Amino acid sequence: MPLAKLIRSIRERINVRIYSSKGKATAVLRFLRVTVAFAMAAMLIWVHGFPQTLIDLPSYQYWIRAALLFFVVSFLVRWFFDFEPSKYLKSNAFEAGILSVILIDVFLRASLGMPMVAFLLPDLSPIDIAHWRFAISQFLLFLIILVELGRLSQRLGQLKINPSHLFISSFILLMGIGTLFLMLPNMTTGPGSMPFMDALFTSVSASCVTGLIVVDTATYFTWKGQLVILVLIQLGGLNIISFASFFGAFLKGGIGLKHNLMIRDVMSFDTLSDSRSLIKRIFLFTFLLEAAGALYIYMTWDSSVVFSSTGSRIFHSVFHSVSAFNNAGFSTFTNGLFEQGVRNSYVMHFGIAGLIFFGGIGVTVLNDLFAPEALRMRMRTPWRRLETSTRLSLYTSLILLGVGAIGFAALESFNPAQHSEGGFLQMNWFEQTIASIFQSMSTRTAGFNSIDVSILGVPTLLMFMVLMFIGASSGGTGGGIKTSTFAVVFLSALATIRGKKYVQIYRRTIGYDLVNKASSIFLFSVSVIFVGVFALSILEPHVPFVQLLFEQISAVATVGLSTGITGDLSSGSRIVIILSMFIGRVGVLTVAVAVSRRVDTNNYKYREAHIMLG
Repeated sequence: MPLAKLIRSIRERINVRIYSSKGKATAVLRFLRVTVAFAMAAMLIWVHGFPQTLIDLPSYQYWIRAALLFFVVSFLVRWFFDFEPSKYLKSNAFEAGILSVILIDVFLRASLGMPMVAFLLPDLSPIDIAHWRFAISQFLLFLIILVELGRLSQRLGQLKINPSHLFISSFILLMGIGTLFLMLPNMTTGPGSMPFMDALFTSVSASCVTGLIVVDTATYFTWKGQLVILVLIQLGGLNIISFASFFGAFLKGGIGLKHNLMIRDVMSFDTLSDSRSLIKRIFLFTFLLEAAGALYIYMTWDSSVVFSSTGSRIFHSVFHSVSAFNNAGFSTFTNGLFEQGVRNSYVMHFGIAGLIFFGGIGVTVLNDLFAPEALRMRMRTPWRRLETSTRLSLYTSLILLGVGAIGFAALESFNPAQHSEGGFLQMNWFEQTIASIFQSMSTRTAGFNSIDVSILGVPTLLMFMVLMFIGASSGGTGGGIKTSTFAVVFLSALATIRGKKYVQIYRRTIGYDLVNKASSIFLFSVSVIFVGVFALSILEPHVPFVQLLFEQISAVATVGLSTGITGDLSSGSRIVIILSMFIGRVGVLTVAVAVSRRVDTNNYKYREAHIMLG
């Protein structure tokens, strides 16, 4: 009998014998996997979050290798006792690939007496081999922990929770974890831990992709602290729910129908099929654009910007690419993109502006523009137009970009303060054009500054407030009320003035539900801004009102631009800004729905009343 058939026969007989107790054994094994995953996650946090000695590292390496072997054995047991082992391997290919690397390393050590790192890189010294092996082991363990978290995410569909509550809770959880991580001693360059309020503010700002800071990101944090900020930006920009669903989709069983419905509501997809396919398309576009952006930035750094190593240059490039695409505005330079040597890198500014634009218009628009099936459809039927929402978002964004660039150039041309070094009036016409376009693009939601915001004139600040308030497009990583909301409110007002019964655009009628939703978002956003700036004016009576209003709109719109007052705000004012950033990121309408009580029925109406308006 062939060996493969013999093994299959033995496996089937064992499966039949243990069938009655298989459920309990699987449950015990699942519990052990989750327990080990959380224990190893805690150990990794301890290793990287607190100072360690060389004496402690061997014991950590031992536990990491033991955990990796446990997950290998666990996978093999599950594969052996599965009724369809070939399908099991296909549906768990990601986990199988990770564990295959571990098995190869074990095999090489057993047969050749050397780890895989020494086999692949024979020129490394024994110390370097040990460091590389420890780093790779930690990375593999981290990936396995993500896989286990993905399995837990498959149970999201079992939660009896409103999607808006789940969305809000996910951000609260992310901001809380981020705060604890930033308070670890190894995250900051100074002695001790980061103060709680500063850590909370930074975590909320990063998770809400805002960019307002109370400490200097460049000098206050170590590279580990900056890495935590980078992860918070990525998770906050793409939504932690979508991340959990993404990893869950790679595992056996995928994500269920109820989970798909929950994702559709949280991510505002149109149909159930969108929630199944777009969740992967989101990550495809995101990682491709961020990788391309990081490569572009890496190649366009000015020669005057000195990095300590190639790794440092790569990290700075990746950080700015992720921050730009997610419209976060965080920078690893003290003065942001206004840093000496960076402010004149106009070719790099062009690439960052492109990342801001693509991140701001949203993956649904990118999908309609660049997805292979959409491109093939337009090639076959050239007369076929883009979706109405795509055209509205794209054209509104381009119009606002042009108006903002022209307005900035015109207004700052009469600002005497721009005659200072690095000022707008010290640039030539080409540099002024790039600076105007970049600042118009960044102001809407990204928060990067290639000019000194503190010397801008009041008219420019007021124009920036309008652009920040409008923000990015629906489905994008930016904030604000969104370009589509602004367009619908504007078209609704225009239709009312012209006496039209319906709101129309591109030979399509916009329903009253959408008009009412857009008006509600506009009204609630204005209310949040008013309440916030009212509180700030009480807490900060010595700060000019224009600066307080600018700060509040920047927080609610999750932009991150500031006139320089953020670090000097009192604890009470920082709490106001924290709440404003949070509400702005999750959405004013989401917060309103979460705290309000839904009506049992709306299948009735009273007699119409006449009310005088205007």
